[in-house]
Amino acid sequence: MNDSSDDVEILLVEDSEDDVELALRAFKLANLAKTIHVARDGAAALDFLFCQGEFANRKMHKSPKLVLLDYKLPKIDGPEVLRRMKTDERTRVIPVVMLTSSKEQKDVMESYQLGVNAYIVKPVNFEEFTEAIQKLGWFWLLLNQAPTIEGR
Repeated sequence: MNDSSDDVEILLVEDSEDDVELALRAFKLANLAKTIHVARDGAAALDFLFCQGEFANRKMHKSPKLVLLDYKLPKIDGPEVLRRMKTDERTRVIPVVMLTSSKEQKDVMESYQLGVNAYIVKPVNFEEFTEAIQKLGWFWLLLNQAPTIEGR
């Protein structure tokens, strides 16, 4: 599911190998997203989103339809990735769901102040986690009417 092409539907920004595998399995079971790119830290996510570093040849107008973003990440944390996305006109309208283990109210508040579209605490057990991922995908990829990003 990890795809390096331009047509990525979901950018999953997650440093936990277990959570990555669970999310990929859940999307596959639901047959929702064909192309998911995984970034293991905030710096890699920003490189992907802004077509820099190893993604310099990627086309900026081929943005993901959804970003699933962990709060606590190595190198650059989730709130900083979110801040940069929401302050740049090229990425501002991409839906971002904070998918994290943090239940801290200050983290929830900061995420919404920075422009997150939803904040979801990761369920601990596999069945609940799978169901949450599938519902996220159904809503954001199938039901939600997203604006057309110029050039897409």
